[in-house]
Amino acid sequence: METFDIAVIGAGAAGMMCAAVAGQLGRRVVLIDHSPRLAEKIRISGGGRCNFTNLQAGPANYLSANPHFCRSALARYTPRDFLALLKQHRVAWHEKHRGQLFCDHSSESVIDMLKAECDAGRIAWRRPVAVEAVRHQDADGFELDTNAGPLGARALIVATGGLSIPKIGATDFAYRLAKQFGHKLVDTRPALVPLTFSADEWTPFSGLSGISLEVGVATGQKKTGGEFVEDLLLTHRGLSGPGVLQISSYWKPGEPITVDLLPERDTMADLLEAKTATKRQIGSLLAEWVPARLAHVWLATHGVPLEARLADLPDKTLRRIGEALSSWKLTPNGTEGYKKAEVTRGGVDTRELSSSTMMSERVPGLYFIGEAVDVTGWLGGYNFQWAWASGVAAGRAAAEFVRSA
Repeated sequence: METFDIAVIGAGAAGMMCAAVAGQLGRRVVLIDHSPRLAEKIRISGGGRCNFTNLQAGPANYLSANPHFCRSALARYTPRDFLALLKQHRVAWHEKHRGQLFCDHSSESVIDMLKAECDAGRIAWRRPVAVEAVRHQDADGFELDTNAGPLGARALIVATGGLSIPKIGATDFAYRLAKQFGHKLVDTRPALVPLTFSADEWTPFSGLSGISLEVGVATGQKKTGGEFVEDLLLTHRGLSGPGVLQISSYWKPGEPITVDLLPERDTMADLLEAKTATKRQIGSLLAEWVPARLAHVWLATHGVPLEARLADLPDKTLRRIGEALSSWKLTPNGTEGYKKAEVTRGGVDTRELSSSTMMSERVPGLYFIGEAVDVTGWLGGYNFQWAWASGVAAGRAAAEFVRSA
């Protein structure tokens, strides 16, 4: 049986970063992945340009049942640290809005960089190789049965991600392994995902697919809810776009979301002012504020005649219309599921992991990192920053664990 100091299962963002760090600290590391294509989630990210981090990444941008868990790793490996690595490998990048950073060219630049870092750490690659069983031997660490033969390792790092985008190889491996070793799981669900609505509620809007506009979108209570001002995209089945993907991580089944179609306006005051300043119809005025087709359908579904003149509408009615425009309540009937979700919310309960090392408090030498654990970032590069930070934390800690064993 081949033996190594450290085995890392999962050659995605977190796994490659972790393996590279541990290998460059002098440990013998094997990196195992079941997929024939390397780091597919990096490859497809950001429209093929990889939104690899966010300059604003901090604990407030992450959701978890244990909200302070992510602080330590994020503080010790920051976006600036990752930018220094990119500079070392001459990877060009640019900033879009809200601190989002992308490759100038292809996502392959980040994959090639991580491969080079792994090669610098003399990482042994095993892919495509599936891990079929894992056993923990107190004295010798871990034994792994794979479809390419058995492997042994003193420490084991699980970086196999969550359930999102199964067509590129997502599985529940991390959750099954965690349960095998007595770990609790926080219930999982799709996150950063489009929301869907019942046919009865959405039929009037289904023909508006493709319309996009900036809105305010909110859901939940103050302490547990979320609120964002981002673009919204109408689809045949419901809502998508950055604002909806963000709010989906906070949305709970059965709860409504609230959409402010005019977040930059004091809508009620503007309608009342327009009543005295113009003889126009409400349909034509609203069509200047939001896309015309949406304005017309929205007014129709709210029982407001398009041709109604502002001057003829009572102030009470205009206030009602203004309030509805600023607080349009919709109740999704679900999401587009893991097939369209960018990440998985929930996962391995972090209350049984060390926040500084990512190591299990139940099994010495066992680590869980990246999307596999119950830490979910906002849209915009935050989840990759968690992958880098948790990977570095575990890579350093596992290297020290093996050294002192």
